[in-house]
Amino acid sequence: MIEPKAVAVFGSSQTRRGSGEWAEAEDAGRRIAGAGLGVVTGGYGGTMEAASLGAARAGGQVIGVTAPSLFAQRSGANPHVTREIKAVTLTERIEILTNLAAGALVLPGSIGTAAELMIAWNINHIMRRSGGQRLPTVAVGSVWRELCDLLVIAAGATGEDIHLAHDGDEALTWLLSQPELN
Repeated sequence: MIEPKAVAVFGSSQTRRGSGEWAEAEDAGRRIAGAGLGVVTGGYGGTMEAASLGAARAGGQVIGVTAPSLFAQRSGANPHVTREIKAVTLTERIEILTNLAAGALVLPGSIGTAAELMIAWNINHIMRRSGGQRLPTVAVGSVWRELCDLLVIAAGATGEDIHLAHDGDEALTWLLSQPELN
C-alpha cells in the first residue's frame, strides 16, 4: 500500500467527457483526494482519466497502472497521473492496483471492470475466511447489482464481501466511512 492510503477506481475506458458517468468519476476522484487519500487507476482514459482529473484538481496523489504491451494503441498514462507504474500482464496490473489500494470503487464499465470487481470480491472472500485485511469494495449501478445477485445465487458467492450502491454519492459515503481507509 502507498502513503497516503489510496482508493482504486475501476471503470470504463470509453467514458466520454461531458457525460454523467464522467462527472461522477471526476467527483469521486475529487472526494477521495479531499479525504486525504490517493487515487489509483488503470492510468488511461475514460473513467480512469476523469477520476485522475478530479483527484489532481483536489491536490491528491494519482497513480496510474498502465500495461503498454497490452494496450499498444494507447499513448501512455493520462496527463493527470503523478506516478505511472507499468505492468507487463493483465493479471499483474490488477494485482498492483489491488495491492496499492485500501479500498475500491467500481463504477460502470465492461469486461475489464468486471474482472477487477471479481478480483476485489474474491480478495474479500479470502480475507473474511482467513482473518486478513479486507479491501472494502463498493460497486455502483444496476448492472453490477444484477451480476452480483446472480453470482450469489449461482456461484455461492457471499454478498457481504461487496457493497452495492445506486450512485456514486452513496458509494463514496459508504467507502469513505470504512475503518480501513481511516
